[in-house]
Amino acid sequence: MKLINAIIKPFKLDDVREALAEVGVDGMTVSEVKGFGRQKGHTELYRGAEYQVDFLPKVKIEIAAHSENVDEIVEAISKAAQTGKIGDGKIFVYDLQHAVRIRTGEMDSEAI
Repeated sequence: MKLINAIIKPFKLDDVREALAEVGVDGMTVSEVKGFGRQKGHTELYRGAEYQVDFLPKVKIEIAAHSENVDEIVEAISKAAQTGKIGDGKIFVYDLQHAVRIRTGEMDSEAI
């Protein structure tokens, strides 16, 4: 089992969700987060004053998946989230040691 974390631009969320549905992903957790990478934020102008925005809005998607589906899921996220511009995001894949479905008590691969 693997845990896939993807950090993407917020306006790409619907595209990514549709791409994941096409490859059979039927559950995920989505959080609104802030951060920066190489782009280091940007400056904005508000009421004539310029100010630095260090943390940019992003969306974090978390998916628990069977190990054999990881490559397909990562590819779907990559293609759907890509704009070709700086700040498109990152995907991280972790080993998932244990999972429990609280309602039924199912464990590990049956729980995802």
